[in-house]
Formats: sequence, structure tokens, C-alpha cells
Amino acid sequence: MDTDQDWRAHALCAQNDPDLFFAAGALEHKLAKTVCRRCPVRSECLSYAMEAPVDHGVWGGLTERERRRYRRRAPQGDWRTLLANSA
Repeated sequence: MDTDQDWRAHALCAQNDPDLFFAAGALEHKLAKTVCRRCPVRSECLSYAMEAPVDHGVWGGLTERERRRYRRRAPQGDWRTLLANSA
């Protein structure tokens, strides 16, 4: 039986130190985003972080600050369109 979070088993971050994704420094954010760019479940991860919402860490290649910015620009939950148009 699949659940909505089965994608986590395929996440590349699971193979790395979790502290990398929850550190406050710019270098750590850059390294975490490098892992995210190669991840096969990046979009699922970002969807989870945007919908939950998760207010800390790098998820789906975006920092908490970047996710908040998208939420403010798309308050009705249409952040997927906003992200697609900005890519």
C-alpha cells in the first residue's frame, strides 16, 4: 500500500547528514540545494514542504525563506503555477 509520503524512501537527502538540510549558513544551503537538484523526488518533497507547511530547512531545493516568499506571492495556494512560471 502506497502512502502520500512513500517518496521519502527515494530522497537523496536520506543518504546525507540531516544537519546539512537544517543548517543556517549560506554554504550549507548551497550544498543542500546541490543534493536537491539531483534528487528524483524533488517535486514531491517541495509539494510536501509547501502544503504542510514546513517552516525550517531546505526542502525540494528551496530554503524556508524562499518558500515563504512563494506562499506570500500565491496566498490562495496557487504556488505550483508561480513556481513553474519562475523556473
